Amino acid sequence: MVIKSEASEFEGNTLNEAINKAVLKFGLPKNKLDIKIVCEEKRGLFGMRGAKSAKIKVTIK
Repeated sequence: MVIKSEASEFEGNTLNEAINKAVLKFGLPKNKLDIKIVCEEKRGLFGMRGAKSAKIKVTIK
């Protein structure tokens, strides 16, 4: 029997930061996670970070 895990959402200033948060929480390598991008980060005025965070939805494969 296969048990489906519920999706968890993670946010970060960049996609890599959000993915790293998911890897740490689940304690699994990135290739064992199903990662869906909800929205990519958006840069602020003059390319500054933080105008809009990156958001991903993650489940275990």
